[in-house]
Amino acid sequence: MRETKKGMLLVISGPSGTGKGTLVDRLLKEDPSFVFSVSCTTRAPRSNEIPDVHYHFITEDAFEKKVQEDAFLEHATVHDHRYGTLRSEVYEKMDQGLNVVLDIDPQGARHVMEREPSCVSVFVLPPSYEELYRRLHTRNTEKEEEIAKRMRNARGEIAQKHLYQYLLVNDTVEASMEILRAITRAEKQRAIRYFPEISEEEETNHVDC
Repeated sequence: MRETKKGMLLVISGPSGTGKGTLVDRLLKEDPSFVFSVSCTTRAPRSNEIPDVHYHFITEDAFEKKVQEDAFLEHATVHDHRYGTLRSEVYEKMDQGLNVVLDIDPQGARHVMEREPSCVSVFVLPPSYEELYRRLHTRNTEKEEEIAKRMRNARGEIAQKHLYQYLLVNDTVEASMEILRAITRAEKQRAIRYFPEISEEEETNHVDC
C-alpha cells in the first residue's frame, strides 16, 4: 500500500492566559509531523521569548509594508499590538506534507477559518474566570490594567466559542493533551488530507475440497 498525506493546518486559539502556548509546545515536542508557524508582531518581546522562534518582532512600518504586499494569511490588532501570520510560513510547510500549527488570538483565528475552511480549529477555555485571572497574574508579564483588559476581552472571545470545531477546557495539561492527541490523530485520517492507495494483488484460486 502507498499513502500520500497533505499537511494539516491546525489552529489553536483562545483567550490570553488559557495555556494554549503550553499545549502547542507539548504537541511540537511529541509529534515531529507538526511544525510551528512563527507570526509577526509589533509588540516587544517578553523576557522568555526568543526573536524568530516565538515571534518575528518587527516595527509598525515593516508590518504595514507586509500588509500592503498581502504577505499575511491573517492579521489583526490585539491588546493594542498588531499580529500577523505569514502565508509563506504556512503554505510552504504544508506543501512539504508537514502539519502546521498556529497559536493565534481569536480574532486572527476567525480570519484563518474563513480563508481556509479545511483547517482544524480548537478553542481553549479556562476552567473558570477566577482561574484565568490567576494564570494571567502569576505569569507576571503584564501590569494590572493590562490583565483587566485581557479579562474583559476574554468574555467576548469565549462568547464566540461556537465558531470552532473543537472545544478544550484546559484544567490540567495532561488531560488537555490527551484530548488534543485524539483530535490530531483523527484529523490526520480525514479523507481530505489522507490518500491511501491499495495495491492490486493477484486473486488466489481457491479449490473446494
